[in-house]
Amino acid sequence: MMRKRDLFRHGAALLTTCLGLLAGAAHAAYPEQPVRLVVGFPPGGGGDLYGRTLASALGKHLGQTMIVDNKAGAGGNIAAETVARARPDGYTLILAMSGNLGSAPAIRPSLPYKVPEDFVPIAQLVETPFGLMVGSNSKIKTVQEYVAAAKGGKLTYASTGTGGAAQIVMEMVKQQAGLDILHIPYKGSGPALNDLYGGLVDSFFAPYTPLMGQIVGGKLRLLAVSTAKRVAAMPNVPTLKESGIDVVMTQWYGLAAPAGTPKDVVDTLSRAVKAALQDPELIKVYRADGAQESTLAGDAFRSFIVKDIANYKRAVERGNLKAE
Repeated sequence: MMRKRDLFRHGAALLTTCLGLLAGAAHAAYPEQPVRLVVGFPPGGGGDLYGRTLASALGKHLGQTMIVDNKAGAGGNIAAETVARARPDGYTLILAMSGNLGSAPAIRPSLPYKVPEDFVPIAQLVETPFGLMVGSNSKIKTVQEYVAAAKGGKLTYASTGTGGAAQIVMEMVKQQAGLDILHIPYKGSGPALNDLYGGLVDSFFAPYTPLMGQIVGGKLRLLAVSTAKRVAAMPNVPTLKESGIDVVMTQWYGLAAPAGTPKDVVDTLSRAVKAALQDPELIKVYRADGAQESTLAGDAFRSFIVKDIANYKRAVERGNLKAE
């Protein structure tokens, strides 16, 4: 007859085995309910469009509804904090971006989350270039004329906020070209563009893809883009690098989960993202106006984020920049 101690050990081992099988079954069945994608933008913006396009395509391959949860504010940092504190079960994900997982950690040491420690980077999705722009009524028509004007006297440039990715990248431009250009921060591109058109500010630096309507319509003049190569859709627009300003940076968007998310869940999401990135509708949206889908995933995406933070941090330190 089995002694009580042996019976207890046998029962405990059986219980552990059953729990393991149940956990494995739960993970294997992922996802069993709708998945929330937290987006750090209000509805209707470029980032929101990328997030909703991803949610639609990803939901098809996961076999579950993807719910977009807009948590705008603080440059996407509220969304990042929400996901960093979420239960790591694969049912709360974030549309990560260069703002909340790149420039913010470089300029805001007191963030309530850590990058990349508090996240599992799953895949980079799309990159969109920054653009140096002037109004159509500006006398400046080339990067060379812009540099000459900056060296000949004070120029101003607008961005969508102090401490944001665009301001830090423009700081890189200033450092590389040896320019002294006064930064004028705005709360959004709308007010910045109004003052640009009105001649109250000389230039605007931001991701240009949401502004293609104004560029094509002749209200904005795009002087240069921040990609390594010229954008195929605009072959006449040079890169900053070929114009003598060695800056190659992009505004990127990706998918990440809270740290501690089980590997099999992450693997399921990775496979779904890979399949979603072949979706014709998603490719059409992501490639519109010069953006380009990415192939970085897993550890490669994590390494990219670490390098991106380091690039931003160097510009922050050299320019002695401070967040708002």
